[in-house]
Amino acid sequence: MERSPLRRRALAACTATVAVGALALAGLTGTASADPASTAPTPVAGSAQLSPGLLKAMQRDLGLTAAEARGRVAGESRAAALTAGLRYSLGERFAGARVSGDDADLTVATTDASDAARITKAGARAVVVDHSLAELDAAKAALDAVALRTAPKDIPAWYVDVRTNRVVVQAGKAAAADAFLAKAGVARDLVTVAPSTERPRTFTDLRGGDAYYMNGSGRCSIGFPVKRGTQGGFVSAGHCGTPGVSTSGYNQQAQGSFQGSTFPGRDYSWVATNTNWTPRPLVNGYGNGDVTVTGSTEAVEGSSVCRSGSTTGWHCGTVQQRNSSVTYQEGTVSGVTRTNVCAEPGDSGGSFISGSQAQGVTSGGTGNCSQGGVTYFQPLSPALQAYGLTLVTNGSTTPPDPTDPPTNPGGTWAAGTTYAAGDVVTYGSASYRCLQGHQAQPGWTPPNVPALWQAV
Repeated sequence: MERSPLRRRALAACTATVAVGALALAGLTGTASADPASTAPTPVAGSAQLSPGLLKAMQRDLGLTAAEARGRVAGESRAAALTAGLRYSLGERFAGARVSGDDADLTVATTDASDAARITKAGARAVVVDHSLAELDAAKAALDAVALRTAPKDIPAWYVDVRTNRVVVQAGKAAAADAFLAKAGVARDLVTVAPSTERPRTFTDLRGGDAYYMNGSGRCSIGFPVKRGTQGGFVSAGHCGTPGVSTSGYNQQAQGSFQGSTFPGRDYSWVATNTNWTPRPLVNGYGNGDVTVTGSTEAVEGSSVCRSGSTTGWHCGTVQQRNSSVTYQEGTVSGVTRTNVCAEPGDSGGSFISGSQAQGVTSGGTGNCSQGGVTYFQPLSPALQAYGLTLVTNGSTTPPDPTDPPTNPGGTWAAGTTYAAGDVVTYGSASYRCLQGHQAQPGWTPPNVPALWQAV
């Protein structure tokens, strides 16, 4: 069947290199088995129950039919679970993963050719590369350290690209890239310098995607409803407000105030709301049905992702590169994810979601939704961990207060709780240490998920 030009562009975007930025409207101002990868459970994508609005946006922006969109989300969910297991089992040899095509075919990279059989047996395509993901991440961290002292000129963005197994540095001038690399002490064989004329900016313009106003003037968008004990609120972009700034809702009624905010460096914040606002596990579908949030499993690079914002509503694209850094006028932000989803002023802080899995909040970028663009989002987990928050999902609309007795019989592990690497829980009569940060979901009990938990 002949694919439309839009469809061809959308599919090509799965491997294309695209940049994105911040969006707010200002002045308006261990081991239970031989291979954990084979036992990690597949998250429930809920692909058969995807909201009409999300389906419509995926069809429009990715050139998919409704059936193809459902199949893609289900495939991407399986790929995310498989990647988590392989990342653990490969350890320091892991060099990244990505999905491609409507069937979400998974490619996993390793620095050791002897891993190829294990990867293939698990159901993914194996690629042997020169540099591990840890090596590339370390190089990027060196660049980040330089940028946090002084934002580099003529360097709009840099990121780890697992597809090319390089750190990509966008540069307006080659000399600027050379100086940046030299100052950070990063070897040139780890880096690809890409010419760029981008000029990312922030767009400062309870349900994800809804508008809210800061001190009665500037407008941003809600990321995701959260709870801190019994206190309700939401996460959003850090550049939208500072601690103490009051907020009002989409209806201009008193809502709450910023309790924490980080920008630049990172770009996240959290707002505590008054009792008139009830956190719901929803993202605004803007007239096409709301999307229910069921968890926060991280989507693999190449996966489809959609954004909800108060200026432009629903728009979709793909995850391009994780662990990106971008320089705005206000300074450098690191650890964001680069996508080819468009956004405009006022969309800042809004929800990024893949299927039913929360991904992060809109930070900034370039372009617009008439001509297309690049947008970066701040991943959700760092914000939850920074402020001790719990994402509100359809299985945890009233998460327990951390001071309450454990509700899970015989242990402290609980679905709906965000765990950081190193956390120790009990389940039954055993103790387990968290291997990688995640939002616990029903069925992801420690004995069943050796990719995430190790018996101690």
